[in-house]
Amino acid sequence: MARIRPAIALFLACACGAALGVPADAAQVRVGTLVLRADGGFTPQRLPRHSFAPIHFKGYSDIRTTDGSVPPALRHVQLNFDRDGRLTTAGLPACPPSRIEGTSPAEARRRCGGALVGSGHLAATIAAPGGGRVEAHSPLTLFNGPRLAGNPTVILHAQTTFPAVETYVVTIPIERRTGAYAYRTSFEVPPIAGGLGSITHLDVSVGRRYRAGGAERSYVSARCSDYILQTSGSFYFNDGTVVSGSVFKTCRPLP
Repeated sequence: MARIRPAIALFLACACGAALGVPADAAQVRVGTLVLRADGGFTPQRLPRHSFAPIHFKGYSDIRTTDGSVPPALRHVQLNFDRDGRLTTAGLPACPPSRIEGTSPAEARRRCGGALVGSGHLAATIAAPGGGRVEAHSPLTLFNGPRLAGNPTVILHAQTTFPAVETYVVTIPIERRTGAYAYRTSFEVPPIAGGLGSITHLDVSVGRRYRAGGAERSYVSARCSDYILQTSGSFYFNDGTVVSGSVFKTCRPLP
């Protein structure tokens, strides 16, 4: 098993929208022939020291190989989020996974528009018989999901239409933690094209402002209590490769 733990800015936002960081040059890590390149950040960069303020996150990740082969399939993701980040779902509509099973991205957003918390794009490379390959693309949508064992969830929706129509609906639980990290999420990545496909690109924009209980709320918010926002995560691939890392990003407290 290949395993590496670089303390660099890997993209830790593939399901619930949420690596906390400020804009920076893209980070890159190589394990054998596998190369991950990522970047991300949030606005605003100046935050209160003690109270939480709304933020909006954008990020991307690219996965490729140095020899041009199809990358190994990503099969499992585990992410931990800084105690200075906060997720708020009170009063926000929830989208049951069954409501968007088998739907197109446009139809999923129509059915669960009130629960929308993020959007982006996903690309995958599918190994074809005879050594060829097919590129598949899909809009990516994140919805606030029903609580699971008392914890909030994010419902990820994507649908590829070539070489065949496949709809992916993934429930991502978000567990409340104590200590350095406020939240943890751990989830399986569904096989693409019967296991022949590998994710090669993911970009996401996460942020939702809404009104509930007579108050303005934000799905994601943060504070800057110690000048640092920290995220960690591990990415597990089908060939046994594990890429793990911690991200430390500075923030600027408001006066």
